[in-house]
Amino acid sequence: MSTQSARSSAGSPSGDQVPYTGVPLDKTLPPADRPTHRWWVLAVISLAQLMVVLDATVVNIALPSAQRDLGFSDGNRQWIVTAYSLAFGSLLLLGGRLSDLIGRKIVFLTGVIGFAAASALAGAAQNFEVLVVGRALQGLFGALLAPAALSLLNTTFTDAKERAKAFGIYGAIAGAGGGIGLLLGGALTQHFSWRWTLYVNLVFAVLAFVGGLVFLRKGAPADRPRLDVPGTLLVTTGLFGIVYGFSNAGTHHWGSPMTWGFLVLGVILVAAFSWWQTRSGSPLLPLRVLTDRNRGASFTILAISGAGMFGVFLFLTYYLQLTLHYTPVKTGLGFLPMIGALMVAAQMVTNTLLPRFGPRPIVPLGMVLSAVGMAWMTTLDLHSTYAANVLPPLLVTGFGLGLVLPTAMSVATERVDEQDAGVASASVNTMQQVGGSIGTALLNTLAATTVSQYTAHHGKGPAAMAQAQLNSYATAYWWSAGLFAVGAVLALAMYRGGRLEQAAEGKAQALPL
Repeated sequence: MSTQSARSSAGSPSGDQVPYTGVPLDKTLPPADRPTHRWWVLAVISLAQLMVVLDATVVNIALPSAQRDLGFSDGNRQWIVTAYSLAFGSLLLLGGRLSDLIGRKIVFLTGVIGFAAASALAGAAQNFEVLVVGRALQGLFGALLAPAALSLLNTTFTDAKERAKAFGIYGAIAGAGGGIGLLLGGALTQHFSWRWTLYVNLVFAVLAFVGGLVFLRKGAPADRPRLDVPGTLLVTTGLFGIVYGFSNAGTHHWGSPMTWGFLVLGVILVAAFSWWQTRSGSPLLPLRVLTDRNRGASFTILAISGAGMFGVFLFLTYYLQLTLHYTPVKTGLGFLPMIGALMVAAQMVTNTLLPRFGPRPIVPLGMVLSAVGMAWMTTLDLHSTYAANVLPPLLVTGFGLGLVLPTAMSVATERVDEQDAGVASASVNTMQQVGGSIGTALLNTLAATTVSQYTAHHGKGPAAMAQAQLNSYATAYWWSAGLFAVGAVLALAMYRGGRLEQAAEGKAQALPL
């Protein structure tokens, strides 16, 4: 293969117009061969990603208002959140593979349009059932949109320095989206209506769709392998079982068949899927995507950080609103310093630290800082103040996550073959989603157990209940700190030492060009 044809393949902004050439994406291209309008592409992708990420939390603050308006029970309340996560988590790998097979632009635009329509349906819901259907459809189209966006980013930015900057911005948005969702959800609910936490997606979607039409290139892969239907069915139902099982742990005990039964079934189906991928002629998730050591480490870290982040976003929200009696808007504003620290760290690590040192020292440091921040939050009590007691650990945690998330996302898609960019990107989102579901179930169950044990010995008076809730938050913070600490040890053990370019050069020498 000629050098020029190799450059043409690696330089395609969407990766959709040329067949796979065997050239790794880490080849740095001359400026003339790099995709035009790539920074506008980043803006479009970031806007769409923000829409998907913040929607996981923007509705949370609106739930009490929606419940009063539509009249559904406390037992059904969880389905407003679970319907989204079930569809999103179980269909991500399929969405990622479709972007590889059909074309990333068309899958991206389809996801944007569908997400907007689902948001409009959910926002206009006049009963509980329509709201749940709308949220499930949001998850379905989000599963198309999210991996297509990340794979577009991966194939658009091939220059090492530009790639680092782009992933720094993308990682900061992915990490900060939850906090932005809390702020936006609080403002819209307090000043307008809970329905506007869903309608606001129409604004994001219009901008992302127009930008996608203008700046993303058309085309589909020249070589389209068949879709792995058995693999799709196995992994979709397997991930559904795992996410559903962990979601049930919040309302059923761990010994319930509704919890462990679905978890066991999900694990068996995912194991069968892994076996099938070694037999399939056109696997949904080629195992070569997972077997790279740095990439496997990144997937692991993203799952652990997804579980640990739940502690700060959910339980600190409860603490600020129920213990310190903050309004929804004030609660959202309280997370802004954490978002700022995360974004500063994200830019610093991807522009300076990651190219110089590689992921091995950076990710463990970020996990340790996140663990320290979560452990620090256990000191919060009924009389803590924001500036003296809440802000310092929030900044530490935010800075730690800013070191972890963009680094892991960048490394997870580094040197992915052109034909696998979509499914590798979907794997990133899948790990975060499954990790978040595990964190939701685990921390919620532990917190509820703490409340039950405390009230059993101290009664259920107002003072006892306030202290019981405070103890439950501390339990969640300690477990989150433990998850981050385990992640630090695993990151140190799993990541290769040295800079990414060194590993890439050594690997490229063995590849036929």
